[in-house]
Amino acid sequence: MKIQPIDDRVAVKVNNDEEKKVGGIIIPDTAKEKPLMGEIVAVGTDKELQDVVKVGDKVLYAKFSGTEIEVENEKLIILSRNDLLAKI
Repeated sequence: MKIQPIDDRVAVKVNNDEEKKVGGIIIPDTAKEKPLMGEIVAVGTDKELQDVVKVGDKVLYAKFSGTEIEVENEKLIILSRNDLLAKI
């Protein structure tokens, strides 16, 4: 996968392993809560950020943050350093 975030941004693979079902009814994507955890697949060029996180780290991020994109059939979210809450 070729994506290179700029400055203090990271690309995170969205962790949406579980499909939410209620009583056998599948909840549509628009009604699902946005996932808050993912795996970093690319780190921007900011040296301080590169010291804190690296590719493969699992992170928690803010609820309504980032920009969702799809690259090679994988859902990613581009997040700023300020949107990252914790490393797991």
